[in-house]
Amino acid sequence: MPAPRLVPSATPDAPAVDLRSWLSTLAARDDLAVARENLSLIDELAAVAKRTERDKAVLFPRPGGHDIPVVVNLFTQRAWVADALGVSEDDLLPSFLAAARDPLPWTEVEQAPAQEVVHTDVDLLKLLPIPKHNELDSGPYITAALLIARNPVTGIQNVSIHRCQVSGPNRIGVLLLPRHTLAYLRMAEQADKGLEIALVIGVHPACLLASQAIAALDEDEMEIAGALLGAPLEMVKCRTNEVRVPGHAEIVIEGRILPKVKEPEGPFGEFPQYYGPRAPREVIEVDAVTHRRDAIFHTIVGGSFEHLVLGGVPREATLLQHLKRSFPNVLDVRLTRGGTCRYHLVVKIDKTNEGEPKNIIMGAFGGHYDIKQVVVVDKDVDISSADEIEWAIATRFQADRDMVLVAGALGSKLDPSAEDGISAKLGFDATAPLSDDPLSFRRIRVKGEEAVDLSVALVKNPEAAFAQLMNRQSR
Repeated sequence: MPAPRLVPSATPDAPAVDLRSWLSTLAARDDLAVARENLSLIDELAAVAKRTERDKAVLFPRPGGHDIPVVVNLFTQRAWVADALGVSEDDLLPSFLAAARDPLPWTEVEQAPAQEVVHTDVDLLKLLPIPKHNELDSGPYITAALLIARNPVTGIQNVSIHRCQVSGPNRIGVLLLPRHTLAYLRMAEQADKGLEIALVIGVHPACLLASQAIAALDEDEMEIAGALLGAPLEMVKCRTNEVRVPGHAEIVIEGRILPKVKEPEGPFGEFPQYYGPRAPREVIEVDAVTHRRDAIFHTIVGGSFEHLVLGGVPREATLLQHLKRSFPNVLDVRLTRGGTCRYHLVVKIDKTNEGEPKNIIMGAFGGHYDIKQVVVVDKDVDISSADEIEWAIATRFQADRDMVLVAGALGSKLDPSAEDGISAKLGFDATAPLSDDPLSFRRIRVKGEEAVDLSVALVKNPEAAFAQLMNRQSR
């Protein structure tokens, strides 16, 4: 099989149109590393991915002897997410919110690259380079696939990402939380039928981001992806069922979630940096695999930066929109990496009234049940900086006055400190009082710091300059 052909975007500022175009962008700016051939799919590939996750995407040729290469670390930094959509980092959340408010319906095509090769005799581990990631994972996992399911009543599609354990040649264990895919499955089970689905691997970053939007039931996330791209997404009907999938995808696994069938799945390394336990889960039976002739397999190491950033940005956008409805003076939000981009939220506000930070804290808890800690800060605090957030708590917060504690609330079932998802919620009002002497909470600054050009202010050969200075001092 020839190496994947990476085609650059039409213009430098245009968002990439598929996975390989985004990889070309990364390669052109030296953000894409290429591993040596034949690294093992068991642990070794994930180990390299973890060592490079802060600054490099990595392409693995012939991993485990497979012809299909694997790519990891598509989103190691928040700025990359913005770059993939052709917007600035400041415009990232507003752009996502605009797309969610005004989605763009997709168009259907009869033929697409995703179906250039069709396999109906399926052995997943022979066909695809599916890695094992964390040490105690129960085996190879598909981790970066869009799971697209159709409402069995209306035909409207839902898109999400789930951990998928390969448990047989054509069998996949899948963790379904109580959300839209599970709701569709329950509808299908009422008619004693399985739920038709597709697992879509290797898509444009906009599709991955859109899949994580906190949308209502029967809102198709691929329409949000189209709005992010500024053009309708081209979708093609699966070969063995009625599901429509992105035509630019690298790989598509077609199948059904079996009705009222569960089999053991897990453990699996999850986003909180702990293992999700082994338990009976729903089962996908695979009917076909289609892919491009020169396909690329995308994987996400469980609990990696890519895992956190991909889940965090769409949630931030949704939470920002939720809070702004009631609190127009909310300026920005951030789900922190230390809080797994799920549990700890920071809210920046232009404070106008005492007491409103506590209202905002309670509003944030209602925005998503995963949120267990909220810090509200003033507009002078950089909420992308852990040091700045800690500084605001250290200098503007008093526990007996500024803390909100809620016991016995619903939280994340993947939080190991919770009891079957029952969690405490904690809020910090780390804003300065409005009534105090303005100088009491005025931040110090050095005049002219922002205007300093270090290339002019500092000499280019400090070792020689130091030696010359010491010679002069010794005279």
